[in-house]
Parts: sequence; structure tokens; C-alpha cells
Amino acid sequence: MHVLLDMHLTENDKEYVKGTLRYMIQNRFPSGNYPCTEGDNYDCLVHWCHGAPGVSLTLAKASQVFPEEGFLEAAADAAEVVWNRGLLKRVGICHGISGNAYTFLSLYRLTKKKEYLYRAKAFACFLLDRAIKLIAEGIMHGGDEPYSLLEGQAGMAYLFLDMVNPLESGFPAYEL
Repeated sequence: MHVLLDMHLTENDKEYVKGTLRYMIQNRFPSGNYPCTEGDNYDCLVHWCHGAPGVSLTLAKASQVFPEEGFLEAAADAAEVVWNRGLLKRVGICHGISGNAYTFLSLYRLTKKKEYLYRAKAFACFLLDRAIKLIAEGIMHGGDEPYSLLEGQAGMAYLFLDMVNPLESGFPAYEL
């Protein structure tokens, strides 16, 4: 869905995209999280690739393309799930804390609300202060590919670089 929001769409296609986004919102879990697949009742994953973080990024983008549709509010609702459940055992961007921090950076860039910057900083500071020690102790997972951008510590480093100038941040290769 996210990539469609960067495409030139006919009016008919725009209605399909908006309808699909509304369908996703209507079918979220009572917790506010999003299922991995249609009909899935497993409300546990809070990752960019599964659940509220990735959907929040898409809804934030949709709010720029379709500002009158209420997508920003839905993105903020998904970000609440990330805030409450997004400190994970992995450090990476795809299914870790670094990726979840981008939920807040995206909303901060859009709204300029300090709350979102604070939350992004809180996730980044948690990683900066504790990740290496927790990985060494086996409490936190450095990723299946520990040095990769999406799954490993390179994603964490990318987040740290983006924290230098949060208004210029962007989820790597996704928020273009």
C-alpha cells in the first residue's frame, strides 16, 4: 500500500487505495494493533513488517496524500500501540526497536509534536544505553543477520544517524 501512495493514480485508483486503507483500519484488533494477514487473530507482533509500526508509516503517508480522510489520526492510534508494546528483544529496523522508533519520527516530521520526538528519542536512548550489553548477555537479539540494515545493528546505527536531524529522517528505502 505504501508504494502506491507515491504513484500517480487515477481518481478511480485513489478510491480503491482509500477504501483498502479504511478496510485495514476497520479490521484492526481491539488493542489497536494490526493483523499480519486477513483473518489472523494473533495480536502479538509489533514490527515494521507485521503490525502497527508499518501500518502507521503507511497511514502517515496516506494522510499527506489524502489529508481529509482521517488517516493521520489512525496513524497516531497505531503509534500508541508502538509506544505501549514496541520495546522488543531485537534491535533492527524490520522487527526491532529501531524500526519502531521510525513510527514516531514519521509522525514528528508530519505534526512537529514534541511528544513524537520524545518517544523516538526514548527508543533510541534505550538502544544506545542498553542494546550492546543486553545482546552480550543474551537477553536481546542482535538479529538473524547481526550486521544487516533491516535485521541487525546497521539499522540501529542508521537510526542513531537519523536522530541527529529528526526532521530529515526517513525509514531506509521506504520513506523516500
